[in-house]
Amino acid sequence: MEELYIFQQNLISQISLDWKRYLFSEIKGDEKLLGIKGIRGVGKTTLLLQYLISSPLNPTQKLYVTADHPYFYQNSLFELASQFYSVSGQLLLIDEVHKYKNWSRELKLIYDGFPNLKVIFTSSSALDLYRGESDLSRRLITQNLEGLSFREYLRLTQKLDLPSFPLEELITNHLEIASTLLSKFHAIPNFKNYLNYGYFPIVNQVTPESVSSRVFQIINTVLESDLAFAKEYSPSNIAKIKKLLGVISVSVPFEPNISKIAEKLGLGRTTVYSFLAHLQDAKLIRMINKQNRGINYLQKPDKIYFENTNFAFALQSQPNSGTIRETFFANQLSNTGHKLELSTKGDFLIDQTWTVEIGGKSKDGEQIKGVENSFLALDELEIGFDKKIPLWLFGFLY
Repeated sequence: MEELYIFQQNLISQISLDWKRYLFSEIKGDEKLLGIKGIRGVGKTTLLLQYLISSPLNPTQKLYVTADHPYFYQNSLFELASQFYSVSGQLLLIDEVHKYKNWSRELKLIYDGFPNLKVIFTSSSALDLYRGESDLSRRLITQNLEGLSFREYLRLTQKLDLPSFPLEELITNHLEIASTLLSKFHAIPNFKNYLNYGYFPIVNQVTPESVSSRVFQIINTVLESDLAFAKEYSPSNIAKIKKLLGVISVSVPFEPNISKIAEKLGLGRTTVYSFLAHLQDAKLIRMINKQNRGINYLQKPDKIYFENTNFAFALQSQPNSGTIRETFFANQLSNTGHKLELSTKGDFLIDQTWTVEIGGKSKDGEQIKGVENSFLALDELEIGFDKKIPLWLFGFLY
């Protein structure tokens, strides 16, 4: 176990506490078994290491490991937990648990066998933590770490410490909120940069010009590594999923014809539905249905978007501006737990309450005229009035 402490020390020596992701203050540290899910590149490893550093426990009582460490070539996760617990270990942090073959079975054994040991682990978004070979549903609590909000992007790149706002307050008081925020920064140019390359923390580590290539690498790694681990896909299946993502990328938002896709890719309809569901689980796409339809595993989605705008810029040479706006809005609302449906009037219905039409600053409200609890979310608008709300403000929900 000594080599794990040495490895841990090397990692934490590179970690700063100057800036933390939004989830840091919300981590449910009192839970005995907590899983943190998120797409590759959003900062899960940094989050764990910051949590480790901030823990008041003695250094020997807390341990960080990554599930693909060579230590596990000859030792099991359960054996590590047993040895750690025997020397008064209290907090075990496990990174990328999806890369450990028997993760669910051994986590269950650890939970049941070591009553005073807290375990926090991270996993790929693609992994269904409640459907392993052992049932963890009665033991496990999960939280999601999403990509950067526009607010977090400004904090990371410009050191601006700005507040977040709940949706209803933002809608009701948008004029006052925008006026206060605009005294701190220029919204429009920063927002354009965010849409292009600001969703992942790598924006602070590389040049803006190289972000798209790094984002493309993230997509490839999610497909070739995370999905392969989580769904046990063969290389041939991964190749077919890549082709499916390529079909989608040609015309997002994509209104799919499942029969045509299946024929084009030489797949059965059920397989296409399964692949689409897995791409959404992996947070590469977002499927949205019309009002009151919901989404189930074998159902054709009404529209398919990329999960975030950076994916669109990485996979398309000139993404449509209207699509980018809708993708951003859907991303930020979904990341904060709001339910989105396609609206019969306007673009989206939020929580079966608010109807929103999204567009450029010259967009009028004709499509939502007479609709109760409706508003416009408009791009290239610094400050709004009445039902016209700047689109960038919805980047301050978290």
